[in-house]
Amino acid sequence: MTNIKGIAASSGIAIAKAYQLVTPELSYEKISIDHPDKEIERFENALEISKQELEKIKAHTQKVLGDEHAEIFSAHLLVLGDPELINPIKDKITNENTMAEAALEETANMFISMFENMDNEYMRERAADIRDVTKRILAHLLNVNFPNPALIDEEVIVIASDLTPSDTAQLNRQYVKGFATDIGGRTSHSAIMARSLEIPAVVGTKDITQAVQNDDMIVIDGIEGNVVVNPSEEELASYREKQDNFAKQQEIWAQLKDEPTFTADGEQVELVGNIGTPEDVTGVINNGGEGVGLYRTEFLYMGKSELPTEEEQYEAYKSVLEQMGDKPVVVRTLDVGGDKELPYLDLPKEMNPFLGFRAIRFCLENERVFRPQLRALLRASVYGNLKIMFPMIATLEEFRQAKDILLDEKESLKKEGIKVSDDIEVGIMVEIPSTAVIAKQFAKEVDFFSIGTNDLIQYTMAADRMNEEVSYLYQPYHPAILNLVNNVIEAAHSEGKWAGMCGEMAGDPIAIPILLGLGLDEFSMSATSILPARTQIKELSKEKIASNKKKILSLGTAEEVVDFVKGKIE
Repeated sequence: MTNIKGIAASSGIAIAKAYQLVTPELSYEKISIDHPDKEIERFENALEISKQELEKIKAHTQKVLGDEHAEIFSAHLLVLGDPELINPIKDKITNENTMAEAALEETANMFISMFENMDNEYMRERAADIRDVTKRILAHLLNVNFPNPALIDEEVIVIASDLTPSDTAQLNRQYVKGFATDIGGRTSHSAIMARSLEIPAVVGTKDITQAVQNDDMIVIDGIEGNVVVNPSEEELASYREKQDNFAKQQEIWAQLKDEPTFTADGEQVELVGNIGTPEDVTGVINNGGEGVGLYRTEFLYMGKSELPTEEEQYEAYKSVLEQMGDKPVVVRTLDVGGDKELPYLDLPKEMNPFLGFRAIRFCLENERVFRPQLRALLRASVYGNLKIMFPMIATLEEFRQAKDILLDEKESLKKEGIKVSDDIEVGIMVEIPSTAVIAKQFAKEVDFFSIGTNDLIQYTMAADRMNEEVSYLYQPYHPAILNLVNNVIEAAHSEGKWAGMCGEMAGDPIAIPILLGLGLDEFSMSATSILPARTQIKELSKEKIASNKKKILSLGTAEEVVDFVKGKIE
């Protein structure tokens, strides 16, 4: 039995066998061959196995996630059947007595380099497809296991160095009961996706992939942040009891599902959910969400070989709005860059991608990408209560430029005779300190603020939230953060606007009382956090907390803030 400590990223207890989702070692020693015909046979066998795998993955993805997510595997299958790639590999084996592995890699690398340097965007996209397919064929030539998360068909706990958004898009909740990763924190995308999938997760363990083998029995304790490898019978019994107790607690929370959110002294606030796909709306509704406070639209663009069409986006936005009825839905426009890469967009490689060409900066420079999204949103607006939010706004000029493009598309649609709602609020995500500092100026022009603390904290503290070496500086309760948050809320209220929060801090039990006292209007969080937060808020007096506001904002350290909250408020 081994106990590994990590960061509790998604609550709950999971018990199942381990499934290693790790890219295998694909190195080999290049040698000359004496029988090219046998080498070609090896290559064709690896090709056929890869085709069969991709057909299964495509069918599974189509069934679970729909056609748009399955498109990338269609592109991969086209590569596998392309004689322009396959025939040169066979010729190299025959004419140069080259082993299949080397012939595959050398030929594929030539095409990848050629496509990456083309001006045609479609051809550049093919480079990523060839690279992915080459890895799969090479793995089968080397007889090593190539992980296929979409084909998991038994209860498992996924073990990985990290999980990309495209990895998590393939996970089937029916079988994936939880996961643990080497890297990451509570605000990493793998953690956020775990909460969206409503499965327990522990991240930032440092070495879970080294400590676990396939089929080891694993316990994930997403409440305490522990992973137990091959537990004893006594340990298993203890965790099963903890699992039952957590399920009972969830039943108690569920009793508040259809109730509005009131404090003990009768003040009402709004608890809403964060989503990444239309399918996530079910979790928000089932957990008593009063709306959607953050729809991360970038997931429409991920796991694909090309940009989603305006029509595809329209259908997705329409679906979310219709499911939520008259409840508010805040949609964040495309937020890519940083750790959210889209291979087909050919974003520049940057020294500091989190501080670079991303989010609204990318969209304002790429209106061919931005305008179809805005058109799709505007067309869908008649089906519900839509609010549009621009991410990573640093200056008033950026907001004005983005809003001008939005209004331009609105006028175009009206001229085309397409109905558009005239009641769409347009706001910004406050995640850059410069914006929080001059929130009063922004408040005169925006309809609302939504504070994105995941990035606001890392930018304010100059600490990369993905870097474990500086994770101690990721302090949501730091007085600098609280004073910025307070500045934004006061600025909004001074202009009769509302202020929400869509960072993970909004669902944090320590932060909730503080945010309530600061006057936050809307708390947007992972669906599974909504009912625990409602239960907590029901017991809190907003007036009492607000009377301590000045003291809280005057404290010097995050530790002092936590001690004060625990001692005076809870």
